[in-house]
Amino acid sequence: MLAAGLVLGSVGLVGAQAAAPQTTAQQESAATPATGVTVAAPTAAPAEASAPATTATDPLLALDGGPDIQPVAGVGQPTDKFIGVQAQVTPTGRRAAWMHDDILVPVITIISVFVLLLLLWVMFRYRRAANPVASKTSHNTLIEVIWTLAPVVILVLIAVPSIGLLQAQYKPAPANAITLKAIGNQWYWSYQYPDNGGFEITSNMLKEKGMTTGEERARTDADGPPLLATDNRIVLPVGVPIRLLTTSNDVIHAWAMPAFWIKLDAVPGKINETSFIIEKPGVYFGQCSELCGARHGFMPITVAAVDKATFDKWVVAKGGSVKGAAAPAAAPAATAAPTTDAAAAPAAAPQADK
Repeated sequence: MLAAGLVLGSVGLVGAQAAAPQTTAQQESAATPATGVTVAAPTAAPAEASAPATTATDPLLALDGGPDIQPVAGVGQPTDKFIGVQAQVTPTGRRAAWMHDDILVPVITIISVFVLLLLLWVMFRYRRAANPVASKTSHNTLIEVIWTLAPVVILVLIAVPSIGLLQAQYKPAPANAITLKAIGNQWYWSYQYPDNGGFEITSNMLKEKGMTTGEERARTDADGPPLLATDNRIVLPVGVPIRLLTTSNDVIHAWAMPAFWIKLDAVPGKINETSFIIEKPGVYFGQCSELCGARHGFMPITVAAVDKATFDKWVVAKGGSVKGAAAPAAAPAATAAPTTDAAAAPAAAPQADK
């Protein structure tokens, strides 16, 4: 009976182990003799398991040293078979798009249709068959006054919003603006953040798969469209004025971002300036718009627009500093500095020996 009971007990134990495998902590507890002391379960394994998840969702340096933001088709990039201005994400851009769509296009369309109809009417009405004897009239005062005054009136009406838009495009940036300095090179862009410690980023176009050499990374759909994706994106905050400075190290380039309504020449030995405010987060694409040499078409621009808090964290992760923030080491140093003569004496002694 005793032997049969042992056999049945061993069979039941094996079945239970097969049905529910023990964890490492349970196995160690089972192997520990019953001494009346509770053995704590290890906690290192769960912490290690959760660490990769934190790294994977880090928004600071996830994609080429910048926030991992995916581009959206039709936003901030060319769209196949689309005719018109890109959707604008800056106040000046929206104003310019309104003027283009609601003023310039209707006026141009009306004038073009009127001239076409007038030309067709003249061709039909004064053809040789209908008018065998040509008129010798050389002047008509009323017609001459109309075709002189009408264009003047049209141009004056267009000039009123146009001058205001031109002024808005070159309005000086306020004191709280973040400065981005874009430097054109043959054939890539480099960027500096003077207000955030002056760190620099170099941005090159990503090559297509099969065209890379060495350790170069090929472009993917997550980077953006062909010929527009870059290995390092510019990161800018949303809702904060941006002061854009452009210059060049060699020939004339042009920093153009259609979704911001920005196109500013980069001239060697000169700094041009404009300002804008990005209203919506996202990824936006542009390129050099000044013929600058053989690889002019391979100077794309990629901007990742994020919230201000993420931008500040990215700046710190890049080794820069947050504009307007106090130096973190200043307060502790002032607190720890000795104020008594006795404490100052040992510091002065080594200097006297020198």
